[in-house]
Amino acid sequence: MPKGESLGEFEHLVLLAVLRLGVDAYGMRVRREIAERTGRDVTIGAVYATLERLEAKGLVKSQIGDSTAERGGRAKRSFHLTGAGVEAVNRAQESLLSMLEGIAFPVPGGGQ
Repeated sequence: MPKGESLGEFEHLVLLAVLRLGVDAYGMRVRREIAERTGRDVTIGAVYATLERLEAKGLVKSQIGDSTAERGGRAKRSFHLTGAGVEAVNRAQESLLSMLEGIAFPVPGGGQ
């Protein structure tokens, strides 16, 4: 994989959350999914900044839904992975599995 094409850790988490959530992948749900699965408390601003960066890279697309009364008349912006986004997640998974190959867990001595 050429330099600059790999995903950052948080980008990877956001893409995986969008993939898991399917049609319900909008900012607050992405934030909640990451928090519940990783224990990592992230700000909604960080999630949206990352989603916008991923959209600029062509890895996700967004669409604006209908406005709802429960949201004070505001519309939800949902996200989904593009073909390039799916490829990026697959490449990241393959890289991680390759790096983990042959390592016994838990790592003795805490990996020091």
